[in-house]
Amino acid sequence: MAPLAKTDVVLVGAGIMSATLGALLRRLEPDWSITVVERLDGVGAESSGPWNNAGTGHAGLCEMNYTPQRPDGSIDITKAVLVNEQFQVTRQFWASAAENGILTDVSSFLNPVPHVSFVHGTAGVDYLRRRRDALARNPLFAATELIVDPDEFARRLPFMAARRDFTEPVALNWAADGTDVDFGALSRQLMGYCVEAGATVLFGHEVRGLARRGDGGWTLTVGNRRTGEKRKLAAKFVFVGAGGDALPLLQKAGIAEIRGLAGFPIGGRFLRTANGRLTAAHRAKVYGTPSPGAPPLGALHLDLRLVNGRPWLVFGPYAGWSPKFLKHGHFSDLPRSVRPHNLPSMLGVGLRETTLLRYLIGQLRLAEPDRVAALREFAPSAVDSDWELTVAGQRVQVIRRAKGRGGLLEFGTTIVGAADGSIAGLLGGSPGASTAVPAMLEVLERCFANRYQSWLPTLKEIVPSLGADLSREPALYDEVRSWTNKALRLEAA
Repeated sequence: MAPLAKTDVVLVGAGIMSATLGALLRRLEPDWSITVVERLDGVGAESSGPWNNAGTGHAGLCEMNYTPQRPDGSIDITKAVLVNEQFQVTRQFWASAAENGILTDVSSFLNPVPHVSFVHGTAGVDYLRRRRDALARNPLFAATELIVDPDEFARRLPFMAARRDFTEPVALNWAADGTDVDFGALSRQLMGYCVEAGATVLFGHEVRGLARRGDGGWTLTVGNRRTGEKRKLAAKFVFVGAGGDALPLLQKAGIAEIRGLAGFPIGGRFLRTANGRLTAAHRAKVYGTPSPGAPPLGALHLDLRLVNGRPWLVFGPYAGWSPKFLKHGHFSDLPRSVRPHNLPSMLGVGLRETTLLRYLIGQLRLAEPDRVAALREFAPSAVDSDWELTVAGQRVQVIRRAKGRGGLLEFGTTIVGAADGSIAGLLGGSPGASTAVPAMLEVLERCFANRYQSWLPTLKEIVPSLGADLSREPALYDEVRSWTNKALRLEAA
């Protein structure tokens, strides 16, 4: 075994979360030593890879699960506003990074693509009209359009209009300032900055053990997946940004805060095409309403993606299931995560979430004609031979103890960390990557409480609106939006 190496910070995983936290720490504490441990052979190769997530740049603009209808018929936009506020923080970080030479090729990961909500039927059109009215009263969504005219629908979305029977009413909520994000390309640029500034990255290595040290830090046992060689790292702080693998790693650390938490893996599959005729006829990300029983992240959507400069259309997700916690994980991941303290939570969810289980079983039974039939609800002219099926990444949803109910399945992201701030990790899925910056700012505030106040001046240079509520300060929002659009070279599509 190699001798013990000391480092100030260990980042487990080389995806968007670790890359963002590493870049922030480099700005705040340039003298700190940082070591990244990544089990694969590249940056952003798991959940952050462009084919392992939707790349929406979630801003609450088009996802209708963020704008549910209340019993009285009004539209609750609370979640949409929260997600948009978080994405504005992320945009500011990217803009600052671009201006400071940290992000040197913005267009390789960020491009303007409208975000659109799509419904059909009289009830759906009525909902979308009320949704637009509710959103338009908030400065963050003031530019949201309602489109009900078939000719305008066809002008903006030719592929979806082709062969469509417009005797059934359709409607769109159109947000022109949406984006497409390649979080893999973004992760590589951020991690490249960290390495240039002195960080060490151990590719092909995985953490196999974590033990507390007497000085309050951690000793990590790290194995080389190719040679089997082991080494030990002594770290003052550990962040576990390992996607679905974060749960078992935090369990290995044995922190009290992980007790009762479990994970439920859900995979995804998408249809995709690079047919130039089709990509030219669909220049938007269009989200439909979730299917009955589908989880919030299960709403079907037809998206323009830009990957390595090439346009693609992607449709899905179709749910998949595997006990793996990572796309490149192990079939033993789920059973090995079961503990006496989280078993009641898992059983409780299993007994209550029967609708979700039926949905997943139905999705697993889908054949290729079924998938294309779902696509034709969006694009009636779709031809089977134009599309191929691709497998996306795994998402491990958090199961949390719920008094009197066993466990509660949560869809979202949550930070779990030790009370002493020596270790933290991020669990959960969507909106995930899009809110990486506010999530990592929360890690900094929670884990470095004694330093956070001294960091605030620098953080406010990076994120000028930090601590502000942009939805209540329209002038500040306009200023921030204008700055980020310019710095990121974004113009409404």
